[in-house]
Amino acid sequence: MRVKKNSLVERYRGRRVNFAEAEEFLRLFHAEHEQHAEGELRSRLDQVRAEIAETGGYRHTTAELEFGARVAWRNSARCIGRLYWQGLHVRDRRAVAGAEGIAAECAAHLREATRDGRIRSAITIFAPDTVIAPGPRILNEQLIRYAGYRLPDGTVLGDPRQLEFTATARRLGWRPPERRGLFDVLPLVVNDGSGPRWCALPGDAVLEVPLSHPDHAWFAELGLRWHAVPAISDMRLVIGGVHYPAAPFNGWYLGTEVGARNLADTARYDLLPVVADLMGLSRASERTLWRDRALVELTLAVQHSFDEAGVTVADHHTESRRFLAHVAREEAAGRVCRADWSWIVPPVSGGQTAVFHRYYAEPDPAARPAFLPPG
Repeated sequence: MRVKKNSLVERYRGRRVNFAEAEEFLRLFHAEHEQHAEGELRSRLDQVRAEIAETGGYRHTTAELEFGARVAWRNSARCIGRLYWQGLHVRDRRAVAGAEGIAAECAAHLREATRDGRIRSAITIFAPDTVIAPGPRILNEQLIRYAGYRLPDGTVLGDPRQLEFTATARRLGWRPPERRGLFDVLPLVVNDGSGPRWCALPGDAVLEVPLSHPDHAWFAELGLRWHAVPAISDMRLVIGGVHYPAAPFNGWYLGTEVGARNLADTARYDLLPVVADLMGLSRASERTLWRDRALVELTLAVQHSFDEAGVTVADHHTESRRFLAHVAREEAAGRVCRADWSWIVPPVSGGQTAVFHRYYAEPDPAARPAFLPPG
């Protein structure tokens, strides 16, 4: 459903590529592809220099695009799952235009990434910003998120984090289900330059896992569930000075992301008091550690349920060891592995994981290629 024209195109001032950024990337690309001769690099640099002089930008080859996306993941200081960066599945959709076409490719991305629960890391890259026109934007923070509704008594039904986005989608014409619930999948909101439009996300593109607990039968009666694929969709991918504002990408969930954050944070679903009460824990004092005990059981329920459903999910102990394997590989390759300690250490049993007991090189905000905030 189309709404009146938004000011994206009207305020857009163009994005010209700096040749120095392009050169830095191309030298990195050729350095890590030893089969490329020095003459090929000089030829490519001359070609890109001329293209930027004529058009203000340049077009990445398929190989450059794939390498750039993978290195952007390698450079992501907040991600614990970078051991797998070379296996990122890259979907080049730079030629896709229009909000409906972009939304359809986002749904296709989810299907290809889900694979009946055998989740694989994937990225879909749409058209870049250029001198003459902006690339498309996906307003959702993730391709799959659940709606949040403010009730008359001031409480929230659903995900409080999505209150503002839910309101935006409704202003654009989206209508929630007649019977609203805790887990109503939000539509995609895409701005292809002509204004934001909402597009329904097909049900067959969204795999969800009903949550139960291996020891507590009452847990299943809570009616909780969570989606299988965490696909971030509002960050810019920057490769060699070229900005791709729509490049949704996913890995797979760490059980703590869902159990100890999405379902447990007080600003999200805030389920720890509910779980603690059903477990019969005393909440009379923080010294009973009721939060800690409920947090572990909630995370256990998530991991158990994903395993029962045959959906890929990582546990924080195993992934911590794998991250240190990644650090060792990077050091062996002569690269510094930068990491944000506060994001790498998991929110459950941090001191019991391998990543807790060391420090890391500080994140470099100038590192490229990179995933950056919307802009």
